[in-house]
Amino acid sequence: MMFAVAMTFIDQTIVAIAAPDIVRELDLSSSGMQWVVNAYLLALAAFFALGGRLADLYGPRRVVVIGTLVFVVSSVLCGCVPRGDVSQTWLIVFRATQGFGAALLFPAALAVVVAVFPPERRGRALALFFGLSGALTALGPLLGGWLTAWTWRAVFWVNVPVAVVALVLTALAHIADRRRPGTLDIRGAVLIAVGMGLSVLGFQQAWSWGWDSAATWGCVAGGLVVLAVFVGYERGVRHPLIDLRVFRDRAFTVDAVVLFFAMLAFVPLFFFASVYAQVSLSASPNQAALFLLYFFAGFAIASQWGGRILDKQGARPALKLGGVLGAVGFALWAGELTNLSMHDQWPYAALAGAGIGFILAPASTDAVNRAIGPSYGEVTGITQTVRNYAASVGLAVFGTVLTHEMTDHVVSTLESRGVASNEARDMARDITEAVTGNSDSRAPTGTGPTAETMRDVMDAVRMDFAEANQWVFYGMAIALGIAFLCALRHPGGRAVTPARAEEEPAAGMPG
Repeated sequence: MMFAVAMTFIDQTIVAIAAPDIVRELDLSSSGMQWVVNAYLLALAAFFALGGRLADLYGPRRVVVIGTLVFVVSSVLCGCVPRGDVSQTWLIVFRATQGFGAALLFPAALAVVVAVFPPERRGRALALFFGLSGALTALGPLLGGWLTAWTWRAVFWVNVPVAVVALVLTALAHIADRRRPGTLDIRGAVLIAVGMGLSVLGFQQAWSWGWDSAATWGCVAGGLVVLAVFVGYERGVRHPLIDLRVFRDRAFTVDAVVLFFAMLAFVPLFFFASVYAQVSLSASPNQAALFLLYFFAGFAIASQWGGRILDKQGARPALKLGGVLGAVGFALWAGELTNLSMHDQWPYAALAGAGIGFILAPASTDAVNRAIGPSYGEVTGITQTVRNYAASVGLAVFGTVLTHEMTDHVVSTLESRGVASNEARDMARDITEAVTGNSDSRAPTGTGPTAETMRDVMDAVRMDFAEANQWVFYGMAIALGIAFLCALRHPGGRAVTPARAEEEPAAGMPG
């Protein structure tokens, strides 16, 4: 099961390294590329609970197989995207179906793990399961840098051999397909998908539509209203998609909120840092992957340390320490971005990674251990939904901030070179859309005024991009600071893993 879910974690971040090459070859807009990354995360968040419920009703082994097949077929189709007008829509659609496949696969795999381990060994098994998720998410950019040196399409095709091995191992494991009685909450599934989709759409399109646009706030507010309706609806359903009673436990609620703010920074970081490295530092994809290795080193060390703190003292000290280190690390990192030196930034990248490392596994494991009534899978369904929704919101919000700040900086650069104000604004928007696709030292080609101006101001644009990214990284520091303040509300103490009913060994699913 760990081998099967490896694909889903790696794909959360592997595309970030290949983003500039994808944009350049397929001529995507920068907002379109953000949707390519975001479509996967959003589908994973929106359908995670549904995947768990389907595994309840039809058996986890069957859903693992179906989810793996959906995921790998979608991966192949993403790698085979044609050039032309259809490319952006094609890539976004099949990235979303990839996320749907992952949403089927992960909770079903978790149900298998819960079913085969007795209660006294279940906590250690789940800790390993959750720890793997963070490690493989951070591994994505490293693998992406190596594959992109061959072709960016390989970041999707690499899932094929992994899926084949996962299916063979699943067949050899002879997993029992135990089902639970109940009904599928279709209305709940639709409500949560629509609510998440609308709210993220509003944040994502704020740069194009404007923050003063009725469409922007209509989507954001409308999505939040639909999510509120979902909460009210779930309370009155006999077999809910997500059992919301777990939020009566304050520790669980704090764990979920801290995870939300940490994930606002974690997955989006890989996209923004890798593009920053390739645009502002003129790094190759492989060099950008090594740049992110500093962050991963801090994350890996802190994850192990955080696990020990959790075992001895409970989650509260780890969450507080992670919030402080993360906020300080991201703030210091932001201040170094304009130095345009990869070597000078590594201590702050490692510090930021350590902050996230102290939070993710301890908060996820503590949330599971704190939920006495529902099953492991139900509470994991909630925390994973929170994590992936936060990643989608973070990518959308920070993407909007980046494009807005980038445009303003480029306008100032162009005006300082004598370009008229109204013309500078139009050219700046074109340059902002184009800069993600020009990720290295090669000057942009073309004969139009935008291309000629870009060639003249390329060095200044790289600095403009670094300054715009500072706002993003300061935003991530603020998110970790809020996570620290939320961690102060954690009641503390060690969570004792409750004994689950032995008669329901497959009760590892949401609903």
